Amino acid sequence: MSVEIVMPKMGESIMEGTILKWHKQPGDKVEVDETILEISTDKVDTEVPSPEAGILTELLFKEGDVVEVGKVIAKLETNGSAKTAAEKPAAEVKPTSKEVIPPLSEKAAEIKSEVKQEKPMSSGNGEGKFYSPLVLNIAQKEGIGFSELEKISGTGVGGRVSKKDILNYLSSRTTPAKESPKTETKPEISKPVVFQKTESKPETQERKIQVPQQKIDYNEEGLSVMEFDNIRQKMAEHMIFSKRVSPHVQAIAECDLTNVDKIRSAMSEEFLQKEGFKLSYMPFICEAVIKALKDFPLVNSVIDDSVVPYKAITRNSINLGIAVAMDNGGLIVPVIHNSDGMNLIGIARSLNDLAKRARIKKLTLNEIQGGTFSITNFGVFGNDIGIPIINQPQVAILGLGSIKKRPVVIETEEGDFVVPRKTMIITLSFDHRLVDGALGGMFTMRIAHYLENYKS
Repeated sequence: MSVEIVMPKMGESIMEGTILKWHKQPGDKVEVDETILEISTDKVDTEVPSPEAGILTELLFKEGDVVEVGKVIAKLETNGSAKTAAEKPAAEVKPTSKEVIPPLSEKAAEIKSEVKQEKPMSSGNGEGKFYSPLVLNIAQKEGIGFSELEKISGTGVGGRVSKKDILNYLSSRTTPAKESPKTETKPEISKPVVFQKTESKPETQERKIQVPQQKIDYNEEGLSVMEFDNIRQKMAEHMIFSKRVSPHVQAIAECDLTNVDKIRSAMSEEFLQKEGFKLSYMPFICEAVIKALKDFPLVNSVIDDSVVPYKAITRNSINLGIAVAMDNGGLIVPVIHNSDGMNLIGIARSLNDLAKRARIKKLTLNEIQGGTFSITNFGVFGNDIGIPIINQPQVAILGLGSIKKRPVVIETEEGDFVVPRKTMIITLSFDHRLVDGALGGMFTMRIAHYLENYKS
């Protein structure tokens, strides 16, 4: 019996994955739940286990290939007499009821339920068509306009145009079809404005970033070349996208953490005995941020810029994202969902658990999405001030500087005195499309106020 192994769907907004490594080769015996391959998306890296015990007969894609969700990537024979793909005719390998591809109607419903992941383009018969960023990128490079793209027959789920479809079309295409005067102007490669309109909304982060190519002479002596891995590449695209879509503005404040430091020191020994890990400053900072977000709920919003006029969507719950540097390089932002319903101890436990699993890439998809506000701590590296980039589609991110003893002027009835105090400089980067300077400044100072006046 033949079983088809498909590229799994790792989240609502994820439509493709990259094959990082095959752990098994044709002819290898595999057990149930034994890892067959590793895949990577812009959200998580994960291992794909075998759904059945048997012998792997065929690999349909190579390491490094980008494969759409739902496509068959390998075939497995569940009986012991299976032959390898080279020995067995392809016609003998037939899909069975074991196939794990969801029904067409279910897949179509998933695509339709995407919140404008890819803005639909009207076809000649009035139906909406969806085009993946990969297809749009190919169309852009080959000078294919909207009306010509809509004429391509798709063999994907729900008639979707796949990479294979557009490449087949290009192989038989002689001259580009002329655009109707009523349609949008065919985009040039240097100005991909038209295709940007059809790209995913900020929540999906599926758009392909166009950046100037650097001309590097690789024959130059003394060069050391490191190729970006999938996560670093996706992070780079995400950062470029954020700077392009959001007008970044910053507000900076110095916070006196002396009271927080005293309370933390008093709690530290008992906390360590009960919880098994040290109490850091971060839970206190998170508490102050949560209080400030309750005072200024507009900062806890996301912007839907796929419609005109834009819409600001404010969530009732506060989901804090905390940036964590992973052991193998790169950055990930695990999310503490409903953090506004937690006390100091609960926040500390969540922070410790998420940070440990983030560093070894053991987070679930739900734990890295749905954030409404993010915090990044560059102070752990000794930096006093930093300018963070907003984590789209959120509208603000807080950067934390190093906590140090600094000279502070204290005003008293007896006069002014310079004394050492534990202080930290915080930087709020905010999206000026929604958060203006007054709101950003007040929100930043409110965080400082709660930290300076912290009470246990």
